[in-house]
Amino acid sequence: DSLISFMQSILGEGFFEIRSFALDNMLDIIKSDLINFGVKHNLWFFESSLYFEEKGKPSKADKAISDLSSNDFVYEKDGAIWFKSSELRDDKDRVLQRSNGDHTYFSSDVAYHIDKYNRSYDRIINIWGSDHHGYLPRVRAAMEASGKDLSKLEVVFIQFANLVRNGEKVSMSTRSGDFITLSELMNEVTPEAARFFYINRKADQHLEFDLELAKEQSKDNPLYYIQYAHARICSVFSKVKYDLKEGHKIVNLSLLTSEKEIEIQKHLTSFPSLIEKAAKSNDPHLICYYLKDLASLFHSYYNSEKFIIEDDNLMSARMFLLKGIKQVIFNGLEILGVSSPEAM
Repeated sequence: DSLISFMQSILGEGFFEIRSFALDNMLDIIKSDLINFGVKHNLWFFESSLYFEEKGKPSKADKAISDLSSNDFVYEKDGAIWFKSSELRDDKDRVLQRSNGDHTYFSSDVAYHIDKYNRSYDRIINIWGSDHHGYLPRVRAAMEASGKDLSKLEVVFIQFANLVRNGEKVSMSTRSGDFITLSELMNEVTPEAARFFYINRKADQHLEFDLELAKEQSKDNPLYYIQYAHARICSVFSKVKYDLKEGHKIVNLSLLTSEKEIEIQKHLTSFPSLIEKAAKSNDPHLICYYLKDLASLFHSYYNSEKFIIEDDNLMSARMFLLKGIKQVIFNGLEILGVSSPEAM
């Protein structure tokens, strides 16, 4: 704070011009990296907007405190304004506004969550770092005291990720300025690999991001293994000139009697319920696991059976099964924001 005050005294109005220039450029870089990563935000929310006062109206931060006060969940102590969060299952009361009039970070979080609720979402999902577990009770308490529906509020806690190169952890420190940016990661392993490997772990599990594995073209690389299954099926269809639109009209699926064919059919039928489960529980990694299992079943089937055969009826049935596998892989990868190449 003292450094900022010093710079303001030296630069005057120029300080705010430099700050605005730096902020705009950093946001442009962040937005560009996220778009390349497959993440598009519908709204960029500025914390400063919580303190903006329109004519005749209090700021969102002040209104949040006012609403809590009207519900008798606020009191003053030592010149500060406190929230009675201990009455709502938090371990102690929390300061909303310091004695000097400054709002706390907690105060802005209360106002921000109320703003989210006021947008009438069915689900309000926060993505927080694993070191913020202790923060949830106070936020839930504030929403309950504000009369909000707690069943709408969800929090996904993300564990830290370590980058591994050649079996050794890549040393990084934000304090010393030694780190690998998302842009650098995507340039090294491709945006799709970076995206898939991050999704390929349950949120609350530590991620060891193996940079060499992400670039490897083998069955050990889960993304390559799944995409290769899709490309293999496309190759078969290309050889027999299979018409994806007309190939389902005359098919006798009862001919698919081998153990592998039955297992694949069972796996395919579970896809809709798997998607529903992943969506409800905020667990996209379940889709990754499912697709890896499906790719494994297909590759085993591909290596054990022939598809271009003299028996036209059996061939049509197997083509139809491959079509189903191809479509489910495509749909699953599409949901994950990853492509399904037709050749590799």
